[in-house]
Amino acid sequence: MVASTPLLAATKSLAAIPVPMVKPRPPRLLMLDAGHGGRDPGAIGRSGTYEKHVTLDLARRMADILSGKPGVTVKLTRDDDVFLPLEERVRISRDAHADLFMSVHADSAPNESAHGLSVYTLSPKASDNFAQHLADSENSADMAGGLDLPPADKDVTAILTDLTARHTRNTALHARASFVDMVGKNWHLLDNPMRAANFVVLRAPDVPSMLVETGFLSNPHDEAILRQPEERARIARIMAHDLATILDSPLFA
Repeated sequence: MVASTPLLAATKSLAAIPVPMVKPRPPRLLMLDAGHGGRDPGAIGRSGTYEKHVTLDLARRMADILSGKPGVTVKLTRDDDVFLPLEERVRISRDAHADLFMSVHADSAPNESAHGLSVYTLSPKASDNFAQHLADSENSADMAGGLDLPPADKDVTAILTDLTARHTRNTALHARASFVDMVGKNWHLLDNPMRAANFVVLRAPDVPSMLVETGFLSNPHDEAILRQPEERARIARIMAHDLATILDSPLFA
């Protein structure tokens, strides 16, 4: 029989201690916001394509795709053709403690030649006139419901100067860059696809938020694509896959 030694005894004691299980990371919550809805149709293409129908279909398709993926939970701000004020969309996202908010759109661009996907984050000053035009158009959506627009510049400035909000905005900027980089490998992008402006729907100070223009219904080529269910299914698959990758990255650790 081998004599017991202090080292052997200590080794046996350590072996007897149960190894704590690593707690699984809770699922990341993605809030998908189908732009417009109800009495607010959004953009209407020359062929009669309604933006509110395109965005809802894309959001539903992405939610269905991601519902089977581990580590991701998806909620929709609206799952029907209803009018939803912009600040209500923000409130829903914040109340759910979403990890990432994405508002899905297919608006009219300032010029008919503009086409392709682009992504926008919050900024009190627009990155360019193109982004400013889109923000002005989007922020006027509440007027369809007879609502006053919420205060703008001072509120956004206060949001962006808050420490938590700065971290939230930085996360959104990194998520935007990653998303554009991945989507651009499989889908046509607008020239200069990463832009920023004072979008009301992106003002949550504690939820990283992006607005994606999947294309522009003011462009006949984009409208022809977004009218086709199989093309909407394709872009939904691309975006869902890339969003899942981003949510699983160290950015949301």
